[in-house]
Amino acid sequence: MKPLRIATRKSALALWQAEHVAARLRARNADIAIELVPMTTRGDDIVDRPLASLGGKGLFLKELETAMLEDRADIAVHSFKDVPMELDAEFTIGAVLERADAADAFISNHHARLDELPNGARVGTSSLRRQAQLRALRPDLDLRDLRGNVNTRLAKLDTGDYDAIILACAGLDRLGLGARIRARLAPPQWLPAPAQGAIAIECRAGDASTAELLAPLTDAATLRCVSAERAMNLHLHGSCTVPIAAYCMEIESGLALWGLVGDASTGLVVRADAVGEIDRPIDLGNRVGAMLLDRGAGEILAPI
Repeated sequence: MKPLRIATRKSALALWQAEHVAARLRARNADIAIELVPMTTRGDDIVDRPLASLGGKGLFLKELETAMLEDRADIAVHSFKDVPMELDAEFTIGAVLERADAADAFISNHHARLDELPNGARVGTSSLRRQAQLRALRPDLDLRDLRGNVNTRLAKLDTGDYDAIILACAGLDRLGLGARIRARLAPPQWLPAPAQGAIAIECRAGDASTAELLAPLTDAATLRCVSAERAMNLHLHGSCTVPIAAYCMEIESGLALWGLVGDASTGLVVRADAVGEIDRPIDLGNRVGAMLLDRGAGEILAPI
């Protein structure tokens, strides 16, 4: 039987996610053969500049997609927050796994919470979304770029380059590093990237057999929520490198979605939220996106 080949980045977190998908597939198909195809992407190669300055969409996807087109891989596993809002026609999302903790993590060796940092403390993050929310809450902080994989970023904190750094809780938990989290920066007061904490599996459009294999892995509740978040982002013509944040959750009356657009330079933040029907997440995302534009989000995003 031909093995299912999984394209993945080489970082420890990406490999964990690919192995997790492999384990889920094996649990449902005992006889399936699976091979990992690790590779390096442009986003991995360029670590001396913020992602936002690199332009182009899909900084962590292109090489993996090329492998699928060239029949060197059958599927690709991604952190869904890194996936462009619109895929090229040759590809589709075959499954979205149950979401892990979507919150951001405050990490520091000497301070327990963001509000305990002294004036002028050095905080590491290259995310414009995180920078905007940090400036809104603590305009006195010295925000500095921070790139690299999770362990590299933690090492830079430990050697004293920063007083604190901001990472995703999900990545730390998946790597067994949850003990490094000093505080959760949780919704709705602090908003994550759209689809943060969710794993997406990409495959070739029209590959019916692979799509059938992947479909049972989708978690319906996660799919609804991340669909609303990504629809909001798409309505704003955003990407995974702009200062847009969103979080959706199921509530008794349907879905609740919070959205944010911020200016990483000034700390100006525009917020909106709404409740929608549980089976119409795209409509909810579009509605919150329109509310943000009405409140000035377009002026913030235009120069980016």
